[in-house]
Amino acid sequence: MQIRKRLFVFTLFMSLCFILPTVVRAADEAPDALIKRISQEVLTVAKADKEIQAGNQQRILDLVEGKILPYVNFQRMTALATGRHWRSATSEQQKQLSDEFRTLLIYTYSGAISQIKDQRLEFKPFRIDPSDTEVVVRSQVVQSRGEPIQLNYRLEKNSAGWKIYDINVLGAWLIETYKGNFATEINKSGIDGLIQVLVERNKKLAEKAAKTNKANSVNIVNNK
Repeated sequence: MQIRKRLFVFTLFMSLCFILPTVVRAADEAPDALIKRISQEVLTVAKADKEIQAGNQQRILDLVEGKILPYVNFQRMTALATGRHWRSATSEQQKQLSDEFRTLLIYTYSGAISQIKDQRLEFKPFRIDPSDTEVVVRSQVVQSRGEPIQLNYRLEKNSAGWKIYDINVLGAWLIETYKGNFATEINKSGIDGLIQVLVERNKKLAEKAAKTNKANSVNIVNNK
């Protein structure tokens, strides 16, 4: 249950932290300023968008694809989650792993966006040296009920600006959570076995999203 709770909170607030207006480039902002500003922007959008609140999966998927993914380093995230096995994988296997992991997280993010209600974020003091290329931005999620939830981000700086490659929820880093699962599958059936597990999981998530869209469409028609 703790792992499930961590993943839910991660997916919910990972989704809050990456929409960026086209007039501002991520490379022009400090990492903490970037996270603070876009968090509030996404909170505002998600709360105001009736289709997102109603669970329109296609609208949410489009939002994730277009606005969230450009600011996440999925290749590094996948490499770290795969661990030492990444180096032994072929370039084609690495690409398949990254693609399937990316798709898995798309569906995971999408399933949480419609849950945004009254949450807000508070940020811890942040310091950075001009030479730093990797930092941690620390925050907590404040809800109307319950204790605040720790939420920290690992970011790296490259030619495209700052990108997130790991998140810590309730004391557990996302990469470490997946690393154990990935290692178990690789030990059982190799890299190809892990890829197949991800493919099957994504297929089920796609089918579930399609059913949700169909159900929402029927409800809209019946309520007219």
